[in-house]
Amino acid sequence: MRILAMDTATSAITVAVHDGGQVLASRSTVDARRHTELLAPLLIGVMRAAGTAAEEVTHVAVGTGPGPFTGLRVGLVTARTFAHARGISVHGVCSLDALAGAAATGGHEGELLVATDARRKEVYWARYRCTDGAIERLGDPAVDKPADLPDAVRALPTAGRGPLLYPELLPHGTGLLDVDAGALATLAAQRITAGEAMPVEPLYLRRPDAMVPSAPKPATAPRQQQQRRRPDRRAEQAQQ
Repeated sequence: MRILAMDTATSAITVAVHDGGQVLASRSTVDARRHTELLAPLLIGVMRAAGTAAEEVTHVAVGTGPGPFTGLRVGLVTARTFAHARGISVHGVCSLDALAGAAATGGHEGELLVATDARRKEVYWARYRCTDGAIERLGDPAVDKPADLPDAVRALPTAGRGPLLYPELLPHGTGLLDVDAGALATLAAQRITAGEAMPVEPLYLRRPDAMVPSAPKPATAPRQQQQRRRPDRRAEQAQQ
């Protein structure tokens, strides 16, 4: 097994290669605005570091968010394109799950909040239970203002950039800020082996900031109609 994993749902552009038992190589760059430019060079570099050729990749795993529309879409399109070109399967992993998985394998036990930057003064978040290195998500991912989260949730140890952005509301940061593709690949390997369904559907949770403009209103049409309806005064005078 050779899994090529990638995620662009957070501020990190992150890539890893996993052999089904361990991470062979991983690379991450933090830049919330340059996902398109940085992802391809990272893919090439991490496969070279892992000693893995494109033809040896058997599975592709990709973070499905939630995340900002443009950044998240870069990873999903790249993963699907690579898998299609190779004729192999592509598997989706919730990016918040990857952050929780990293916390669990790092030794966290008990409940955990994952809260990442959703912009607009909001966070993408989900609540987890970590036990012996495994995670259980306790509800669907959501997007809300930090102040709107229940007090008991905000009091939990929190992974992601939420505590960095809103320290008064999310005071118990764990220090884990962004998704690491190695953790995502580890989760993917476990779920592939278990035969779990891993849909590659993006978790946008809200409409994108950039919208296709609607068709312009025909502002000149009524005026033209009025002009057509206006009587020809010169013709009336000629008839008189």
